[in-house]
Amino acid sequence: MIITETERLIIRNWQEHDRALFHEINSDPEVMEYFGFLRDREQSDELLDRLKMDIDATGYGFYALEERATRACLGFAGLALTDLEPHFPKGTVEIGWRLAKRHWGKGYVTEAGRQLLAHGFDERGLDEIVSFAVFNNHRSTAVMQRLGMKRDPARDFDHPKVSDATPHLKPHVVYSIARQDRLGIKT
Repeated sequence: MIITETERLIIRNWQEHDRALFHEINSDPEVMEYFGFLRDREQSDELLDRLKMDIDATGYGFYALEERATRACLGFAGLALTDLEPHFPKGTVEIGWRLAKRHWGKGYVTEAGRQLLAHGFDERGLDEIVSFAVFNNHRSTAVMQRLGMKRDPARDFDHPKVSDATPHLKPHVVYSIARQDRLGIKT
């Protein structure tokens, strides 16, 4: 199922042949630097299965990013329902992403993010989309800024699902963009 497309990317649901790339992402210490854990192949496959089911059930989730020219899966980006009450009310939608390291620095996440914001506002009728990251994850917050999202310090929080064994990964910053602010989004 194709969610949406850009000039270089097909944003779609996951397929069986994406499993190796998904595991590569989830087991790479640099890619997972701000998550505090790595996933083995079984854990990675279980997460991929959950993502596929969520997308099938709701249309929301972290979608596979496929490069149009090569048909290779690069990683993921998506619009997902948050599960972080009371930090975000039920129904809040976040935008997020993760790429295999070899695909970093090519503008794929920004390209996908712009299209996904437009999709969220135009096709899904969302009023706001949020994003959050560990406070010093400058790669992710730079993407948020390129997408026209604004820092919302009043909503910063300590992530309740981050292990006490990694307290430096608990503080999260929040960025958001509202429907009325989307005029700066170029798809």
